[in-house]
Amino acid sequence: MHTAMKFNLPTALTWLRIVLIPVFVGVYYLPASALSMPHKNWLAMTVFALAAITDWADGYLARKWGQTSAFGAFLDPVADKLMVISALIVLVWLDRADASLAIIIIGREIAISALREWMAQLGKGKSVAVAFIGKVKTVAQITAIIALLLYQPVIPGINTVWLGTIALWVAAILTLWSMLHYLRLAAPHVAESDAPHPPPN
Repeated sequence: MHTAMKFNLPTALTWLRIVLIPVFVGVYYLPASALSMPHKNWLAMTVFALAAITDWADGYLARKWGQTSAFGAFLDPVADKLMVISALIVLVWLDRADASLAIIIIGREIAISALREWMAQLGKGKSVAVAFIGKVKTVAQITAIIALLLYQPVIPGINTVWLGTIALWVAAILTLWSMLHYLRLAAPHVAESDAPHPPPN
């Protein structure tokens, strides 16, 4: 029997994160007569920061209230990747981020998503679960995006542009490192799946 998709606050927060993506991108399409670039920067950063907060909140609440689900586990990383990829594309478009760094980060997200999907089909999904290095990479990534969206002095003595650029480089390096980590974990299963199997009796 078909059952309706269970809807709860954590799932709603994940959907909110997806809805905020076109809002965030649309800020920069507003005419200059309606909003100056510094104000666009602040508004876009605020929307992105709100989306990043929902990323933490939905996982925390789902675990605390016992509302985890297979659909939520699928939708959450999809929303995360859409959010980050959209932000990186906007930053490259605004000439605030190096395109090569954006390609590295986006390419890694696509590759690891495909790897996790393939491993899940083999029943080995936990073998490529999120590692600590991936969490550090995420922090560097969010820091870089927020700083480069602002693109103007905020904290005295700290160059926001330099902070964002350095954090993006750190995120790109950790992205490659974490990808190698996941590939190393998956390698034995790749070899196992490629090994010839005896014919059935």
